[in-house]
Amino acid sequence: MSYFVLRLDSRKLHSAVRLLPLREPRWGQIPFLSSNRFMSQEKVPPLTAERYRVSRLPFSEVSVEDIRHFQKIIPGRVITDESDLKAHNIDWLRTVRGHSKVLLKPRTTEEVSKILKHCNERGLAVTPQGGNTGLVGGSVPVFDEILISTALMDQVISFDDVSGALVCQAGCVLDSLNQYLAELGYTMPLDLGAKGSCHIGGNLATNAGGLRLLRYGSLRGTVLGLEAVLPDGSILDCLNSLRKDNTGYDLKQLFIGSEGTLGIITALSIMCPRKPSAVNVALLGCENFSKVLQVFTLCRDQLGEILSACEFMDSESMRIVQTHLKLINPLPDNAFYVLVETSGSCGKHDEEKLNIFLEKAMDSGFVTSGTVATDQGKIMVR
Repeated sequence: MSYFVLRLDSRKLHSAVRLLPLREPRWGQIPFLSSNRFMSQEKVPPLTAERYRVSRLPFSEVSVEDIRHFQKIIPGRVITDESDLKAHNIDWLRTVRGHSKVLLKPRTTEEVSKILKHCNERGLAVTPQGGNTGLVGGSVPVFDEILISTALMDQVISFDDVSGALVCQAGCVLDSLNQYLAELGYTMPLDLGAKGSCHIGGNLATNAGGLRLLRYGSLRGTVLGLEAVLPDGSILDCLNSLRKDNTGYDLKQLFIGSEGTLGIITALSIMCPRKPSAVNVALLGCENFSKVLQVFTLCRDQLGEILSACEFMDSESMRIVQTHLKLINPLPDNAFYVLVETSGSCGKHDEEKLNIFLEKAMDSGFVTSGTVATDQGKIMVR
């Protein structure tokens, strides 16, 4: 199938179309910049093809006629300027680089369909790209593939304030969706460090876990339906908003985590929970990893339904945070640190449960030190 392209993975090289992976570590409020973030850095990674000595598959090369055809489909949204393409050819970590000469910016599913149909007929390789915040090089071309950006597919289609079902295009930025829902008293069931730049379509394509998995589960359980364009340009409409649907094959599950190998996700329906009214955060210090596991076990037992996040980092990670993000470590030096977050609807009840957990953690010797954010202004409510 000519639509598939060679992409780089952190573990192996294989043939696939890849939506951006979103697996970035997160601590505090990391300011993710726009695609122009690359322009301020001098390092230019070697070409992926040269670095890994991989050969281009026998795809066609983009011609002047192809460019003209794309201009008819999406007039004014065909990017060929080398300076504009630079940021899109390099990954977020600046470890891999392709040399695509064309970037397409469709706004609708129908435009994506027409583009892929032409590429399939012509034997042109493509690489879908969202926020380009991935860490495994999957969101940039390996060779000269055509880049298809979902950046302009950023519209909220509908929201049902009774069921909490949100229907939106795949190019919506995760944080923008969260802000939209916050005004309605809801929140996204997913949170990532790259939320200021990553696209929800890429989140689905990589089955991103994020910090809210403990509370709301994985995307496989919260996504109600999706719409995707297949390699030949045909549109698969599974954009269902019904939560309890027991009919037929659950085709959306094939696309969640498929990493773009089956097609490009263009829209989705996702179940959004009510926004919690009470949030508490505690930072704890542990002397070894065994204590970290004991803290997590106690955390689940004592906090139960209000536990929304439990993350840990080692001392080296904390040092990097202090050095590069200029954040202050409120605790003495420890081998490991555990961040615990609770969220619920009753502040007094949640605070009491958190205090009981902290007392048991200290009395059991699981933690050596700890602090609780008493000032709500110091808690980044996601």
